[in-house]
Amino acid sequence: MNRRTRVLTAAAVGATLALGGTAVAQSKGWRIGDHEVRVALPEGQSNPAIAGGVATGGEVALYQSSGLGPTALNPSAPANSPERYTDPALTEGAQGVTVTEAQALVVLRNIAANLKAAGLRPSDVITMKCYLMKPPGAATADYAGWNRAYRQYFANTDMGTGEVVRVPMGTSAPKAPLTVNSARPARATMEVSSLAVPGWLVEVEVTAAYPRR
Repeated sequence: MNRRTRVLTAAAVGATLALGGTAVAQSKGWRIGDHEVRVALPEGQSNPAIAGGVATGGEVALYQSSGLGPTALNPSAPANSPERYTDPALTEGAQGVTVTEAQALVVLRNIAANLKAAGLRPSDVITMKCYLMKPPGAATADYAGWNRAYRQYFANTDMGTGEVVRVPMGTSAPKAPLTVNSARPARATMEVSSLAVPGWLVEVEVTAAYPRR
């Protein structure tokens, strides 16, 4: 494929957003400029969680993170337990927070720190992969808990009005998100049989686009 005219393979909507200072074009056209990042979002939705796809021009500088998991920040929990890899300070006052959700909040905060060290922000993220393990005793991975944590850091503004969308933590009433961020990356989430660190239930990797200078 010619680097100068990468083709967007998902349908796009007629709108234009800003992603971390990079021009993010959304249109019904199929050609993309060298410095463009083009995001295809579901049509007719004011607050979609993820993009259908993302195309980048040949001159867009990208950053790929490693897979990052949660940090052991709960010394009161047993070593190597899923609860050990949560941060009680992040969920203080919230009710019904699942262990996957609590771990994901730590992971996404770690992603933000990883991006900052590379000169980027969560708003620069264009793709994301999340790997989940099912909690002990559960039949499947906790996708609902992961999605709640995700909205605390991504896709929490109304695209029509620009207003911040209140999001729930656990079963508590929705509140302002931990990080306001309009970015909707193209995302894949999958359940895996194991992760590298005993006790981890969540691992995430992202690709981010450097803003055009």
